[in-house]
Amino acid sequence: MNLNASTNSVEALVAKIQGLSGGTARDLAHLHSLLKESEDLLVSSDSTRPSPASFLSELDPSKHSLGYLYFLEASTSRPISKEGSGEVALSITRFIDACKADQIRLAPDKFISVCRRFKDQVLLAEAPIRGVAPMLIAVRKLQISSEQLTPLHPDFLLLCLLAKCYKTGLSVLEDYIYEVDQPRDFFLYCYYGGMICIGQKQFRKASELLHNVVTAPMSTINAIAVEAYKKYILVSLIYAGQFSTSFPKYTSSVAQRNLKNFSQPYLDLAISYSTGKISELESCVQMHKEKFEADNNLGVVKQVVSSMYKRNIQRLTQTYLTLSLEDIANSVQLKSSKEAEMHVLQMIQDGEIYATINQKDGMVRFLEDPEQYKTCQMIEHIDSSIQRIMALSKKLSAMDEHISCDALYLAKVGRERHRFDFEDFDSVPQKLNM
Repeated sequence: MNLNASTNSVEALVAKIQGLSGGTARDLAHLHSLLKESEDLLVSSDSTRPSPASFLSELDPSKHSLGYLYFLEASTSRPISKEGSGEVALSITRFIDACKADQIRLAPDKFISVCRRFKDQVLLAEAPIRGVAPMLIAVRKLQISSEQLTPLHPDFLLLCLLAKCYKTGLSVLEDYIYEVDQPRDFFLYCYYGGMICIGQKQFRKASELLHNVVTAPMSTINAIAVEAYKKYILVSLIYAGQFSTSFPKYTSSVAQRNLKNFSQPYLDLAISYSTGKISELESCVQMHKEKFEADNNLGVVKQVVSSMYKRNIQRLTQTYLTLSLEDIANSVQLKSSKEAEMHVLQMIQDGEIYATINQKDGMVRFLEDPEQYKTCQMIEHIDSSIQRIMALSKKLSAMDEHISCDALYLAKVGRERHRFDFEDFDSVPQKLNM
């Protein structure tokens, strides 16, 4: 009797899904209410009741996306055997690809839960690359606009990192994010994004993302901010050639008090770097090598060392018009003129210096920047930068107006505002007598 009753209930729910999914927004809202009321039925552990997975074949993920999502979430919440994990991952992949965005956005928590279980399955199978493309589709379908940060952004970037699909991760990092719901999502998004940019040697973008983590509001210190601060120091040395230990005034007091306490070896490295002496820098690296290895930052530290050679070569361009490769090697403490030539060639290729090398006599001639800022490509670049800045200005103005009308903000400002006294009006002119 119970089996028949439960089967009829689930079958009735399937029929409702099939009947209401293609209807109006009101029909979908009604279906959503029915699905929420039926959650206990779907997740029940009673072995006499049919599994939600057994009804998935009766639903089309492209037409019945909301109902399919509820059944899929319920079926994947149960223990999955190692043998069945591949089939589960495949079924979720197909659903993500086929589902309608307007339906799954009605139950975002369910969709996020399913996508995270998918991520866990591909990581368990040690095949993160299988999750990159489906998770990117999931991010785009969950987003209401490209300005919104979703809880799936960090999961997607983590898969890109583990699969070394850095360019795919960059496609999401190019979006300008203005809407953030959960602080942890923002911390992880910027941290993983910074690591992806390091992998692509886009140190300027990496510096911006890691800076966001370090200076973001926080009430207590967290491990993400600590690790981001360490990488931020390294990236700053590579990109800017220096690091300031002072924090911007908008940084939380918690971060200002605690971050340095966890990062002393990295601060020592920054001090050594500021001397411009490669021998001191290498000694510092050797002293803290175990710590850098434990933090998985030794590879970036080696890039810091390499950047000092480049920085010292750049300084020579400010003093000399021509210089031999041997003199360059001696000046920047390279082992041979051949090694100096390799560094100079790489810097010319990367646009870090402008020079020509005479292979016959081993002389390097340093040149001025050839950019005249009058090509069509440069004009388009400048115009796009201006348009982006104008759009950002409008966005900031709108946010400022929104905050100035916020009831909580006005109440807080009102509590903190002091009463006026007579001294506040000393500079006000007296009313003229008539």
